[in-house]
Amino acid sequence: MSEEQMWIAGEWCNAEDGASAEVLNPASGEVMATVPKATIGDVNRCVEASRAAFNDSSWKNMDPAQRGRIMNKMAQATYAKAKELAVIESNNNGKTFREALSEIRYGAWTLEYFAGLSDKIEGSTIPVPGNRLNYTLRQPLGVSVHIVPWNFPLQLALRSIAPALAAGCTVIAKPASWTPLSLIAWAKAMEEAKTGLPTSVLQVITGSGGLIGDALAGHKGVDGVVLTGGVPTGQAVMAKASENLTPVTLELGGKGANIVFPDANLRYAAKAICFGIFMNAGQMCWAGSRLIVHEDIHDELVEAVVTEVSKWKVGPGMEEGVRIGSLVHENHRTEVLEKLAAGLAMGGKVACGGNAIEGEGAFMEATVVTGVTSENLLFSDELFGPVLSVTSFSDDAEALSLANDSPFGLLNGIWTNNLSRAHSMARDLESGMVSINEYPITFPQTAFTGWKQSGIGIEQSQDAMRFYTKIKNVNIKL
Repeated sequence: MSEEQMWIAGEWCNAEDGASAEVLNPASGEVMATVPKATIGDVNRCVEASRAAFNDSSWKNMDPAQRGRIMNKMAQATYAKAKELAVIESNNNGKTFREALSEIRYGAWTLEYFAGLSDKIEGSTIPVPGNRLNYTLRQPLGVSVHIVPWNFPLQLALRSIAPALAAGCTVIAKPASWTPLSLIAWAKAMEEAKTGLPTSVLQVITGSGGLIGDALAGHKGVDGVVLTGGVPTGQAVMAKASENLTPVTLELGGKGANIVFPDANLRYAAKAICFGIFMNAGQMCWAGSRLIVHEDIHDELVEAVVTEVSKWKVGPGMEEGVRIGSLVHENHRTEVLEKLAAGLAMGGKVACGGNAIEGEGAFMEATVVTGVTSENLLFSDELFGPVLSVTSFSDDAEALSLANDSPFGLLNGIWTNNLSRAHSMARDLESGMVSINEYPITFPQTAFTGWKQSGIGIEQSQDAMRFYTKIKNVNIKL
């Protein structure tokens, strides 16, 4: 068991009062490490150091190309440590080593992508009446806070840290209480790599989300808050940030639908549907947790999905051949099973799974439930576990209506070889992202964004940079 520390003001340190919390391996229930439980005093010290680093100007006014070179060094250090970080991620989160390694390499790719954008943050000249020159500057937002979820602990941290650094902001990252270890290990790797990142530009603080997350979101010294999490957490963070009119980016829940038409490649669709809901044990905001399938192919596709997932081995994430790891915590598994039971009481038939797996760890069977109506909570609520609800439709209009009948709007999938249908459905789906004939899919250069209760703002892509910069208009009378 290791005793980890926080990275504040260029030093590894314990909490102000010495308090710490245990971090578990969810596959075994064993204690992996202890981490500091930060205090409000630690929050204040962290924000003060971040503000000083921003005001110092050595980062925000650095040649943007040099910022990019530093970030490329960070990316290369992340690639070099990817396997070590993936072992930590798998043991701390419960996901498979294969998934963890892919996600961390994706995080390194994200650093590379935004490194390339660091010297491409441009203003514009604006034609105005009279003998004047009018132009805009895009300047760094300032001190940015990044509240990181437990389902993709390092990848989603890097997803927002990268554009913030590229824009010249300073960063305070707070990992989830259950899964802080990979972000701490990554910060150590960045320090060891001697990338040239100035002191206090990047800090990592650990502790309670309710205490430390709220304190950071409501701190008057913070200029922007980025959160990935559930809707209630997003509402709480937005309320705290509103006290100082601090802007927020919120990437929240989802209830994605895979809409499958009779002309789709069902064999390929079945594999992607399983990947979209059972990867990471279903603990994904963009999970395809609803299967909306044409009545003519319903039975065939359900059978193909059940057959496919039956091949997926469930077990500890570091074990050879495992495709579905542990859920992140026994408490979370209990919540998923309770929601599943409540949904089944409203109707539906279990085609496979439906149970906890006895023994050590927080394992659960991959579950498929057919005959789910739009009134059932399995259709409407985000379970955040390996549960797929199946609903049939008879025509295109009904499919679209069912897919849009959700408070969420993150990612939806369409399966068809009819180009007209594919494009019209993509246009009319009420979600920030649509994927046709594959699921799920994203890239650092493409916008990750949700509509409705799935969030506010944009992660990834050039559009994400807008959050981390402020527009200043300059007018000159010549």
